[in-house]
Amino acid sequence: MAGAAGQPLSGRVCVVTGASRGIGKGIALQLSEAGATVYITGRTRDSLERAAAEVRGRGGRCVPVVCDSSREEEVAALFERVRSEQEGRLDLLVNNAFSGVSAIGAASGMPFWESETSLWDEINNTGLRGHYICAVYAARLMVPAGRGLIVIISSAGGLRYMFDVPYGVGKAACDRLATDCAVELRPFGVACVALWPGHVRTESLQKEAEENSGPVFQKIKVKLATIAESIEVSGKCVVGLASDPNIMRHSGKVLLSPDLARLYRFKDVDGRDVFDYISLRNILTQMMPQLSGFFRLIPQFIRIPKWALALYSSRFTVYPPLQPAPTKSGKNA
Repeated sequence: MAGAAGQPLSGRVCVVTGASRGIGKGIALQLSEAGATVYITGRTRDSLERAAAEVRGRGGRCVPVVCDSSREEEVAALFERVRSEQEGRLDLLVNNAFSGVSAIGAASGMPFWESETSLWDEINNTGLRGHYICAVYAARLMVPAGRGLIVIISSAGGLRYMFDVPYGVGKAACDRLATDCAVELRPFGVACVALWPGHVRTESLQKEAEENSGPVFQKIKVKLATIAESIEVSGKCVVGLASDPNIMRHSGKVLLSPDLARLYRFKDVDGRDVFDYISLRNILTQMMPQLSGFFRLIPQFIRIPKWALALYSSRFTVYPPLQPAPTKSGKNA
């Protein structure tokens, strides 16, 4: 069902997990502004109700549902409620719930063998296992309808080391989850993608950056003040994808917020361009800020190609060609 130009998602039914604050709330705000009915989940009623009031103010219908994404019985009840109230319709699932920010802060600077093994569960029970469970129940509504989109919020932590071992493993798995789900969903007209936001000014990350003095969080604090995007940039990305009549061209891919900002021609809510974190100029400026004046001569559109990112993350070692074994005469065979 197509909506008016100002509300392209009118009539659409969406679920956004972990939407009581942060990126999830930003996504819900933009979906509501686009006219969608948005079910938002969180683990605490009070914060969820506050977010729902803010989301409703954007124009769409918002339904807050207390749900812990790591508990399958609660996830099953959530999607049964959507099925019942929306006559089986579900157009979009955004898997965003993540409960590991505080745990990451507490273990900052510790190698994995010195941190508690519970760090794995604190990061990946909700942020990975929960994504899979939600995708299963969402697909059971989308596949019979022959349409739908699943977005998994991930990060560049799936490409290179970031924060700690469980975080990187979890984000790499999120990317693979999107890719492999897309393979099985494609014949049924359902798309699945991973979305990498840039640095985002979430409430929890800002709080951890203020309270932690470790070098990792000090760098984050600087980036939050200079290059971070608002929580609603991811929302604009999701609205663009959900409104795209050719969404299947993206299915199975890892998508970057600055790429989608250019594709769908939007800026951040404050009018600034979305920071392009694979622009060569921006990368060099971040690495060597003392030479930023010189790097401004590099055109903004020159970017690190995606194939280079893929090679950078390759797990395969390339060995030099094997030399033939010498014969008894001293010559190569």
